[in-house]
Amino acid sequence: MGCVLTLVGFCLWVCLMSQSSIPVASQRSGGSENVEEGRVLINGRVAIGSTDDDFVCATLDWWPPDKCDYGNCSWGRASLLNLDLTNKILFNAIKAFSSLKIRMGGTLQDKVIYQRTSDQQPCAQFVKNSSEMFGFSEGCLPMSRWDELNQFFRDAGAVVIFGLNALSGRSIGMDGLATGAWNSSDAESLIQYTVNKGYTIHGWELGNELSGNGVGAGVAADQYASDINTLQSMVQKIYASYEVKPLVIGPGGFFDASWYTEFIDKTLKSLQVVTHHIYNLGPGVDDHLIDKILDPSYLDGGSKPFQDLQSILQTSATSATAWVGEAGGAYNSGHNHVTNAFAFSFWYLDQLGMASSYGTKTYCRQTLIGGNYGLLNTTTFVPNPDYYSALLWHRLMGRNVLSTSFNGTKKIRAYAHCSKQSPGITLLLINLDGNTTLRVQVSTENDGNNRTSTLQRKNQTQRSNFSSTREEYHLTAKDGDLHSQTLLLNGKVLTVNSSGSVPPLEPISVSSLDPITVAPFSVVFARFPDVNYPACSRSTQMEMDKFGLLIELLLFGILQPIICIFF
Repeated sequence: MGCVLTLVGFCLWVCLMSQSSIPVASQRSGGSENVEEGRVLINGRVAIGSTDDDFVCATLDWWPPDKCDYGNCSWGRASLLNLDLTNKILFNAIKAFSSLKIRMGGTLQDKVIYQRTSDQQPCAQFVKNSSEMFGFSEGCLPMSRWDELNQFFRDAGAVVIFGLNALSGRSIGMDGLATGAWNSSDAESLIQYTVNKGYTIHGWELGNELSGNGVGAGVAADQYASDINTLQSMVQKIYASYEVKPLVIGPGGFFDASWYTEFIDKTLKSLQVVTHHIYNLGPGVDDHLIDKILDPSYLDGGSKPFQDLQSILQTSATSATAWVGEAGGAYNSGHNHVTNAFAFSFWYLDQLGMASSYGTKTYCRQTLIGGNYGLLNTTTFVPNPDYYSALLWHRLMGRNVLSTSFNGTKKIRAYAHCSKQSPGITLLLINLDGNTTLRVQVSTENDGNNRTSTLQRKNQTQRSNFSSTREEYHLTAKDGDLHSQTLLLNGKVLTVNSSGSVPPLEPISVSSLDPITVAPFSVVFARFPDVNYPACSRSTQMEMDKFGLLIELLLFGILQPIICIFF
């Protein structure tokens, strides 16, 4: 294994030593009293990572209407069991992504049983009971509802991930530790029914927030690994005749380095995706959530679980990739007019940018609808600001992630990707300052040295590499109110029409040699269609895929004897 790691390190060193970079910048006369300059540098030689095409994901939960936090009952009829699947806005909101990953799960998934066709008794619903774990009794998923959900998601073009009950058959001690092996019979019945009906499930995830100390209950890493191995065997057996089989996913919990390390090392051949949850802003009742969201140092602290999990995966022999399986920012259902308002797009988009830069393949937002952090309003289904932020990311930010840095105020967050299904690159700029307009210079770092030059100073040959125009999408809150649930795109209010259709998200065109103005408390996506980076070429993507496969083979030891001869 040592010689393999030596080779990997050598390859990465060669890539880093050979890369060149091009920065991108912009400016426009600002409307605020304070105007500052800055510079973004984007390395375009080698991508620092890649995401899934359908990186953006949203969750649907099990909570009944009487789920309340701090006296606020925010869930309404947003449960998997009672959500109105005939609502046109809901359907169109999912359809607009083409396609959106939907992760069905949450706290109560480990108290759900699945109705079997042989059952004579009606499915029991969740009943509020303070003496029960999580405050509710056991509930049941009727197969008629499972049919409705699958038909709806098929028609809407969603990619479905389903969270299985991992506490089935276990005993929970006074210390909260769940002991005993997982009873997989109920899950096996559901999976077999799903296959028999011809429903497509992208992934089966085992358990919710049972890693480490767990929430409500915990499962030891070695036992959890054994259960994942059981699930993998079951999936292989039931889908034996299928060329493409669903992913096996876990553990869907909060990151604990030692627990995750043991879990990953014991599921090397059975686990395809490692999921973790993020609620790094603390409880939804906190009145200082916006202060945290606008604090660059606080946002920077959110990178640690991404970095640590990436390190574990890179040093392990696993081929599993990292997902964020659930992220609502503030736990216990979020905070009304914060986690469902414009202010939260700063946290959410920063998380998407940060997660992708650390190799995260998929990021599931809690929730699509429900609680105080839904992408859609729980009552009206009308999109909240983060819905449009997510849709713009999905349409503009491609798979390949580019190393990006900003020189200037710490209040600007900058991320860049190769553009989605189109030439060029897309730059995301987030201004956390409410009093300052940023004029961000676009510059170029020359090959082989650290000198930079602005686009305006480049010669005509260099200028020809860039198109005459770029596309800009400026997001601001109505009346500049961070608590607003109304979003403006380039100064125009975004709202669904009378038929429930999502409005077109149209950019403005700006000369590529002019600067972008990043207004106070605003978000800007800027797409440069003719910036031709090596990292964004089709051949580069193919080479990255081949390199990733080679590393997988090396890590599994297939080529280790050969490599050791030469290194």
